[in-house]
Amino acid sequence: MAATRRKPTTDDPLARVTLAVGQEELLLDRAVSHVLAAARSDDPDTDLRELTSPELQPGTLDELTSPSLFAERKVIVVRGAQDLASDSVKDLKRYLAAPAEEIILVLLHAGGNKGKAVLEAARSADAREVACAKLTKPADRVAFVRGEFRSFGRSATPEACQVLCDAIGSDLRELASACAQLVADVEGTIDDSVVARYYTGRAEASSFTVADRAVEGRAAEALEALRWSLATGVAPVLVTSALAQGVRAVAKLASAPSSMGPGDLARELGMPPWKVKTVRQQMRGWSADGVAVALRAVAEADAGVKGGSADPEYALEQAVLTVSRAARSR
Repeated sequence: MAATRRKPTTDDPLARVTLAVGQEELLLDRAVSHVLAAARSDDPDTDLRELTSPELQPGTLDELTSPSLFAERKVIVVRGAQDLASDSVKDLKRYLAAPAEEIILVLLHAGGNKGKAVLEAARSADAREVACAKLTKPADRVAFVRGEFRSFGRSATPEACQVLCDAIGSDLRELASACAQLVADVEGTIDDSVVARYYTGRAEASSFTVADRAVEGRAAEALEALRWSLATGVAPVLVTSALAQGVRAVAKLASAPSSMGPGDLARELGMPPWKVKTVRQQMRGWSADGVAVALRAVAEADAGVKGGSADPEYALEQAVLTVSRAARSR
């Protein structure tokens, strides 16, 4: 006898049709896992069928969704739905006009104009839609990491989330794995010192770590981070870019009205509030002349690493030393 099942509601993973749109593989896989977990929680005997677009030939969908004698629930996943052939799209449109009660159809679509008819048909059928776009902005990846920790019921400081992204990079699978590892191994709030301890080699290889230490006037640590970053393959141009961003952030905050609160400053300067707090601590030793000297040094190093110097590493070291000295110019 089939299990008693609840009816799906708005934005429910048990909706008859889920449309996952984007090219981020981790998010697409999670969209499928979420639906399957909900379906099997509701009915443990739920069957899963996964197909690529070439496997969904004309007539295949009708066969898979035809009524079962035992009213068995199925989750049918179609990957690469944007590549469906025109005859298969016609079958899909007919099905979407009257989806079967015991079937949960999950369409994974890359987005864009290719296969637009599939998107339009699913949306016209009021499909539940899940966004799975690649996270190209650093702020979005930081938000992703913060959400990962929240999903485990754990808290992490903004600085920890940023350091983890700097250390790991843009691969969401690696970021998610790192979050899970930290949650499993660390008790209490996860801060930047914990992240640095676990991912020391990778965190220290970040161009932003070099810049942070230099802007704080910590020359020895900045040089150590620079040498490690170059040894592990960080492009020199990324280091000069990070140095420039660090010095400019000090200049922008120094020129802002002192009466402005952190929230107003964040909006005015285009920085997240945690960054305003960090830069405020970094700017204590800076003078206006120091900022000018540091920006000239970074510009010279940038030209050097782009072909203007016979020894780009030496040019970077000199820039790091100059910025570190400028951070103590007040």
